[in-house]
Amino acid sequence: MALKRMDNVGIVVEDLAAAIDFYRELGLELEGQATIEGEWAGRVTGLGDQHVEIAMLRTPDGHSRLELSRFIKPDVVADHRNAPVNALGYLRAMFTVDDIDETLERLRSRGAELVGEVVRYKDAYRLCYIRGPEGLLIGLAQELG
Repeated sequence: MALKRMDNVGIVVEDLAAAIDFYRELGLELEGQATIEGEWAGRVTGLGDQHVEIAMLRTPDGHSRLELSRFIKPDVVADHRNAPVNALGYLRAMFTVDDIDETLERLRSRGAELVGEVVRYKDAYRLCYIRGPEGLLIGLAQELG
């Protein structure tokens, strides 16, 4: 059996509304929001009885999704939001944008901060990392040529 696709990447946040606003400003489209709770969900996650608010956002091309989750129950047990770029584990999502400078300007109004600087990789890309809502690391890439 072959892999068909990657459905989504999940990010746990404290402020779901602010995270939704930020990713919508980036260009993702809100598909919907829901509350997930009960014993069945806990059997999937291994967390037992849980109560989670989620929002699913879709990239404009329709091929990728981002699932934002806010846990009401059980309590969050770890915080990796401010981990440096060389930390082990899942670290960031990378998005391709039309204009990196314009995107940075829009996202700064929502609290985004540039991690290093915008750099050029050969004649292929302009790239940077930013810290978005709650310090989450996000990569931006602008294709050149």
